[in-house]
Amino acid sequence: MQNKSIAQMAADLRLRTYSSVELTRHYLERIARLDPALNSFITVAAESALATAERADQTLRSGEAGPLTGIPIAHKDIFCTQGLKTSCGSRMLDGFVAPYDATIVERLAAAGAVVLGKTNMDEFAMGSSNETSWYGPVRNPWDAARVPGGSSGGSAAAVAARLCAAATASDTGGSIRQPAALCGVTGIKPTYGRCSRWGMIAFASSLDQAGVMARSAADAAFILDEMAGFDERDSTSADVPVPDYVDALDDDLHGLRIGLPKEYFGAGLDARIGDAVMAAIKEYEALGAEIVEISLPNSPLSVPVYYVVAPAECSSNLARFDGVRYGHRCDNPKDLQDLYERSRAEGFGPEVQRRIMIGTYVLSAGYYDAYYLKAQKIRQLIADDFKRAFEQVDVIMGPTSPTTAFQLGSKLDDPVSMYLNDIYTIATNLAGLPGMSIPVEPVDGLPVGLQIIGNYFQEARLLNVAHRYQHATHWHQAAPAGFE
Repeated sequence: MQNKSIAQMAADLRLRTYSSVELTRHYLERIARLDPALNSFITVAAESALATAERADQTLRSGEAGPLTGIPIAHKDIFCTQGLKTSCGSRMLDGFVAPYDATIVERLAAAGAVVLGKTNMDEFAMGSSNETSWYGPVRNPWDAARVPGGSSGGSAAAVAARLCAAATASDTGGSIRQPAALCGVTGIKPTYGRCSRWGMIAFASSLDQAGVMARSAADAAFILDEMAGFDERDSTSADVPVPDYVDALDDDLHGLRIGLPKEYFGAGLDARIGDAVMAAIKEYEALGAEIVEISLPNSPLSVPVYYVVAPAECSSNLARFDGVRYGHRCDNPKDLQDLYERSRAEGFGPEVQRRIMIGTYVLSAGYYDAYYLKAQKIRQLIADDFKRAFEQVDVIMGPTSPTTAFQLGSKLDDPVSMYLNDIYTIATNLAGLPGMSIPVEPVDGLPVGLQIIGNYFQEARLLNVAHRYQHATHWHQAAPAGFE
């Protein structure tokens, strides 16, 4: 059952081949048996999942079911879920149970999806390896000695290991696309504002965006169909009509103009990954696409810009966690100052503390103009590069990550090296554009991702472009050994 697409599962449920309860129990059994080796889940909600599945079966019997009724999914632990712990991978929120559902959680529940649990993640979504979680690192199903990528590594590993049909995720600088690439799954980050951020615990508010991890573009389209859309509770939500993503999957690619940025194929890229990406580009040519060389001259500045803007916003967003209202509180504080200092020092891990300190520094008097204001100006230049590029091409392609999954612990003591894993993904967030990663030919048995970037609110085009490639190839169907 776990190797079937969402469309196939939905058809089976309607034909009573198996029930949602049976499907849910199948996934819960796989989680219990296989996840101890991966640590991809923080919380498994077996009791509530089975109760939801029973209700889904009643809906299926009534003939009123939608495409996701009874389909088991998981949520990244950054999204508030009423009655379930929402930890954000941090000791700070280890005991927090949200009193409400995030908008995307609410919408997927209304669509009849069954929530199996909450997936592990880098603490407060800060990391590229899923090693900063208070609950321990997630391991890559393709090689347990390697990272799954981050911050949405738990969602990526769970989908790759067939522990859920799909999973929600979030992307601030590549946190959907990079782990999707390292785990061999499909991940899409929509345009900023396309999916509501209400109920998603904030890291960097001008960069964060909710998205989807799934085995294929077609599966992602089913999930995004329900997630996307305007939400009046989110002041950054875009009131833009949402197309039917599933209906657009089979559109023809003849005449599609693909831009290849020369900056994405230079120093720092593993040559074997470059070859795998170019082989995928050749497949697109065979499908009728035209290749155009383009330039994104300011994209090499995206990493330093990001590591000014994102920490600045994180230092403001995380100021609310002070040991007073909710979250971790230190024992026996001697006064208010001691309460603040020890609660935050104990509740936040080293990477979160590092980013708070950087953010506070760049926003401080005397440094705001030199760092933060300058970074925002360069951010606009990066967005302008994309604007010019999309006057020539329909989509932009390149590698998602410069390397395959690296060894656990190999970069923990070298933050700069860790940060460079997102060198190809960060610019998309700075510009607010949609992007996705799909699996292409592996290197040494490890997954490789092709990144596809689109113009604003062109998620349907991205899913169509990805789907046509996946219809012609088989890389997205591969399963890690032991998780077939």
